[in-house]
Amino acid sequence: MTQVTSGVGHHVDASTLLLEAAHVTMRFGGLTAVNDVSLNVHAGEIFGLIGPNGAGKTTFFNCLTGLYKPTSGEVRFAGAVLPPQPRLVVRAGMARTFQNIRLFHNMTALENVMVGMYSRTKTNAIDAVFRLPRHRREEKESTERARELLDFVGLTGAADMLSRNLPYGDQRRLEIARALATDPKLLLLDEPTAGMNPQETRQAEELIFKIRDLGLAVLVIEHDMRFIFNLCDRVACLVRGAVLVEGVGAVVQNDPRVIEAYIGAPAEELPAPQVGQPGANPGEGIADA
Repeated sequence: MTQVTSGVGHHVDASTLLLEAAHVTMRFGGLTAVNDVSLNVHAGEIFGLIGPNGAGKTTFFNCLTGLYKPTSGEVRFAGAVLPPQPRLVVRAGMARTFQNIRLFHNMTALENVMVGMYSRTKTNAIDAVFRLPRHRREEKESTERARELLDFVGLTGAADMLSRNLPYGDQRRLEIARALATDPKLLLLDEPTAGMNPQETRQAEELIFKIRDLGLAVLVIEHDMRFIFNLCDRVACLVRGAVLVEGVGAVVQNDPRVIEAYIGAPAEELPAPQVGQPGANPGEGIADA
């Protein structure tokens, strides 16, 4: 069995291909938002997707999760082609969070997490209306599991709070707990630290490592370069809808094309880094800019 060691010292089982996006293209009229993107994510891996605003990262996520049907290309998960239907994608084992938090604000934290379990329950309308034994059993199991997930993400004691009354960072955690409630094999996080302070960002990093330690793979979009390069086994940079470069963090963050994409100056016109400035030492690059 082949293993590779990531930039953060984690061993990834390279023989277990979980997600395979092959030549995914998404066009809206004359606009090509995602252009022939191919990437693979393995079991137990944290894969980062970076790029300037408008690079097509969220559109690509939407293609993976069935919100959009790609114009061309295909997405395979655990060896099977994924249908462009979010409900079936979730059942296959892929869950996601959103760039803009999407919680049920008039429901409690516990109820929000229980909603995530709906795709895995067998109760039908008749069971629920007449509160038949299967419904009562699944409701009890779902409640217990939801409390476990709230504890796992650091929201112990918040079960009965309305989600709208939770602090911003806790709402982000709650959305992750709801995604975990679907029992995924791969978790997709769209800018999980957006709007967070440094302490909340560190807590988010620790939580993602905990999720990976459960055996899940994670695919994450993020603009915080220090966060992404500390976190990920591999990183791909998307620019104008296409993959510019992919590899371990140290390779990607020092690639002149990535620096150009973020700073805006051609790589050959960038001033040579001076001692003590970002990029002057090995291992420094766009994450420190």
